[in-house]
Amino acid sequence: MSKTIRIGTRDSELALWQAKIVQQQLEKLGHKTQLIPVKSTGDLVLDKPLYELGITGIFTRTLDIAMLNHDIDIAVHSLKDVPTILPKGIVQAAVLKRGNVNDTLVFKNNEEFLSAPHAVVATGSLRRRAQWLNRYPTHTIEDLRGNVNSRLQKLNDNEHWNGAIFAAAGIGRIGIRPDEAINLDWMIPAPAQGAIMITALEEDEETRTACHELNHEETEICTTIEREFLNKLEGGCTAPIGALAKIKDDEITFKGVLLSTDGSKRIDVTRAEKLGKHHDIATFCANYIIDRGGKRLMDDIKHSNRKTNIYSTKSFTEDQRLLFHEKITAESSDFVKISLNRIPPYFLKSEIQNVVITSKNAVESLVTNYSATELQFKNIYCVGRRTKRLIENKIGKVKHAEKNALKLANYLVEYIEGNEVTYFCSDLRLDDLPSILTENNIKVNEVEAYQTKYDGIKVEDSVEGVMFYSPSTVESFAQKNNKEVIAFCIGETTAKEARKHFKDVRIAKVPTVESVIELVNEHYI
Repeated sequence: MSKTIRIGTRDSELALWQAKIVQQQLEKLGHKTQLIPVKSTGDLVLDKPLYELGITGIFTRTLDIAMLNHDIDIAVHSLKDVPTILPKGIVQAAVLKRGNVNDTLVFKNNEEFLSAPHAVVATGSLRRRAQWLNRYPTHTIEDLRGNVNSRLQKLNDNEHWNGAIFAAAGIGRIGIRPDEAINLDWMIPAPAQGAIMITALEEDEETRTACHELNHEETEICTTIEREFLNKLEGGCTAPIGALAKIKDDEITFKGVLLSTDGSKRIDVTRAEKLGKHHDIATFCANYIIDRGGKRLMDDIKHSNRKTNIYSTKSFTEDQRLLFHEKITAESSDFVKISLNRIPPYFLKSEIQNVVITSKNAVESLVTNYSATELQFKNIYCVGRRTKRLIENKIGKVKHAEKNALKLANYLVEYIEGNEVTYFCSDLRLDDLPSILTENNIKVNEVEAYQTKYDGIKVEDSVEGVMFYSPSTVESFAQKNNKEVIAFCIGETTAKEARKHFKDVRIAKVPTVESVIELVNEHYI
């Protein structure tokens, strides 16, 4: 390889040590390298615990940006600090052979305080805090932040602390492990603890090939399982999750744990599989924990750590949740529940000339009741691109579509063939389409295709903005909440209803959930 590989790293002593190990191994293989130290947000902000900073990948984001800007070619990380989903365009290039996986207790005088009812132990990790309090519920935990050296100094300077917890690999690698230290083999480590990871640009095949020579397959297998387990539980820096996989005699053993932040609740899982048949271990173990109360425990943790500032009246998919800016803590639930009606066959005895459909729910009701060949409509008019796409995939060609019901009503008044329409709608209608058509001497035959049930909840006082997707979601929210919020709306029809309740109403550029999310992000950036 002719080019010089620029190695990006944080500038702490431990990070530099890890980067130099990678540098030495690459140069031993004949590659030219250059170290480029970079400060990260996690190093600069030391007045808050890590989990309160509200940033996933706090120790990796700065290096990610540097790599995407082509300022560095690779980045070296402690793998336990890396988010389970990497930024688009960045991939895992190698994982080095793992070091000591344990957590270590560094104590000041002696270990007698472990049997005492009251003691003070310092750590900035929620996982360590929770496991310690689970084992020693009467002890007090103090927050401890900073690099390894400064944390050891803080322990030495604080006369009230009995000890502090560190990663054994961290204090061991830079040669500062005190004699007064013991490994906590009962404490399940963070996923991928003790492992060093190299990331590179996906497009940079030459660099990725060079780095792959450093990859340690056993470590890669074990840490991949641990990180997949973490991802399945939707963890990260904000949840007390431990995971450890080991390979011995062609068998993988895995143990994982999820705890409440105060350590009072704990769910453990263990599993063993033959190497090669291990690919479902993470999923099995995550589902095991979720099925035994893990989902509720995770929900409680999420709500306790950060205050929700955006609420969606429609549940997000996981992909949609990932689109939000880091300043946003968004929660979602379905404020409107839909049940499809049985549509009597007499409505479809002969071809209907003009049909109006304003929602995907009406389409689903029609195709649930009848086949496409039974739905003989001459002219179909609809609202929304996605509704149009669904109609044309399942029923037939759409003659004309508009962004909202008001525009469609005005179009029909001007251009409809004949003077009668069949409108497949909900039992609750908040748009003016039927009224406008009737006022213009167009007969409207309303067919109740589905029922809409309001199922809103009262949101937290911290919520500043609410995402709305239909007039019904606005009504449902208003029934349970009497507060002024920013109304982020999917379209003009929804916005019209929102203006009855809120002063600040904003409309997405296109009528999609993703566009509403973009509208929210614009407000917070």
